[in-house]
Amino acid sequence: MDLQAVLYPVLSLGGMGLLFGAGLAYASKKFGVEVDPKLALIRDALPGANCGGCGVPGCDSFAKAVLEGSAPVTGCPVGGAACAEALGKIMGVEADSEARQVAKVICNGDTVKCKERFEYQGIQDCVAASMVAGGSKSCAYGCLGLATCVRACPFDAIEIVDGRIAKIIPEKCTACGKCIEVCPKKVIDMVPYAQDVVITCNNKEAGKVVRQKCSVGCIACRICVKSCPYDAIDFENNLAFINYEKCTNCFVCVEKCPTKAIEGNFERRDKQKKDII
Repeated sequence: MDLQAVLYPVLSLGGMGLLFGAGLAYASKKFGVEVDPKLALIRDALPGANCGGCGVPGCDSFAKAVLEGSAPVTGCPVGGAACAEALGKIMGVEADSEARQVAKVICNGDTVKCKERFEYQGIQDCVAASMVAGGSKSCAYGCLGLATCVRACPFDAIEIVDGRIAKIIPEKCTACGKCIEVCPKKVIDMVPYAQDVVITCNNKEAGKVVRQKCSVGCIACRICVKSCPYDAIDFENNLAFINYEKCTNCFVCVEKCPTKAIEGNFERRDKQKKDII
């Protein structure tokens, strides 16, 4: 065997490998983009749910947005206050955590309280059902209860209860907004986690029309507006709205509402009174 015939190609290839390696090393130093070490710290502090509840697609994008200052350190709904505090320390800012928000189905018109126009026997999906004359419910603004939001929720925070209506489990909800995106009736909204009093009707029709369709709908009587001692209830488009910043959860509106369209847990109110006393 001719040793030189083997040795020269090996040395030649080895030399070229060293030359190209040195060139790549120089190029990576010369043209490489420096990565802020804070980026990795921010990413590690996030829960990794990639739910999009922060308003950007995924935790990696949110981490970059926080680093660039285009997203607040309190912007992760899944991580909550603990995550916001950790991000605040990394970024050297104070994490003023906003009140926790949770999703809420603004409808109590189940199959007993809200009349059905026909019996729907199609695909068990709210979007599909809404394409058939707007859905079976007489109220065009009501929850159809076919579990589209349940399937969309990545945290198992929604259930369909008796009467075929969706209910949010506040303790599990992370305010990711997935249920709001898929609901064809737009009957899901965000409310403060600590809010005891919520108007659970989204029907903007005249009160007389609402009364004919649903026994727990807002009939635009404005009794709640007049009775609220804190001016915390507004009225627009035949529907009452609570200003949560003004509301003290006094339950006066809950007691006065003739159709029980305002929801409130009286057990929690009584407990609060006992705690104060």
